[in-house]
Amino acid sequence: MANKDASFGLRLYSAGNGSALANMQNKYRIASGYATAIYQGDLVEALTAGTIGRKVAGETDPVLGVFNGCRYTDPTTGKETFSNYYPGSIAASDIEAFVIDAPYAKFEIQADDTFPVADLFGNFDIVDQSPVGDTNSGTSRLELDVTTGAVTATLPLKAVDISQDPENSDVASANTNVIVIINNHLYSDGTAGLA
Repeated sequence: MANKDASFGLRLYSAGNGSALANMQNKYRIASGYATAIYQGDLVEALTAGTIGRKVAGETDPVLGVFNGCRYTDPTTGKETFSNYYPGSIAASDIEAFVIDAPYAKFEIQADDTFPVADLFGNFDIVDQSPVGDTNSGTSRLELDVTTGAVTATLPLKAVDISQDPENSDVASANTNVIVIINNHLYSDGTAGLA
């Protein structure tokens, strides 16, 4: 049966080390006026200014974690605002991002093509779909870029399993859901993938 084409970025699958899913998320700062939108399920990275930003394909910088929403004081209304995504260009000095930053967490992500079992334990880059996120749900449209599979230690994702989701576990058709860990995590060392 063909897989359902419905990307969602990265969503938490398990703690990865057998522990409960508690305490896997921490707060980080987004700079006032940061121009790039960040959606729930996007990868984020630490920036030299002590803030975070959205990670894009092709970058080799370490990954901090997966964006899971934010809080800020709306500069127009003066009201505290909670959102699944950061819309970009918010002029506020109190923008807090919630990031799932546990280095051994496992995530589910949709592949942009067929993903054979033989590709498991390889490292992969990410690819944005258009549009990059849904402003209604705040959800990312990020996917695993199957064509980038390699042993390169700086690639952000390592595939560890195929999803058990019956609508997206077919390895013979496009849009397979894959279970991944962050390979080049800021809080751990990246490792070369198996060829």
